[in-house]
Amino acid sequence: MNKYIVEFLGTMFLMFVIFATGHWLAIGAALAVIAFIGGPISGGAYNPAVAISLYAAGKVSKSDLLPYIIVEILGALGGFYLY
Repeated sequence: MNKYIVEFLGTMFLMFVIFATGHWLAIGAALAVIAFIGGPISGGAYNPAVAISLYAAGKVSKSDLLPYIIVEILGALGGFYLY
């Protein structure tokens, strides 16, 4: 369950930074921070396309793929509403 919470919060934070600043350096720094903090817990996808790529590489199980995609979409919507 922790990995889904990390994916949700990380995606929400990343999307908030994208909407709030739009600056490439702030977006890169936000992605680096969430990758260092949440990467060991969840794998650090924070994007459905990356989650699918990690599944194709064998780093995410089939049973985790759909929940990852769902929480990442909900996190993106949360970041939008937070903005």
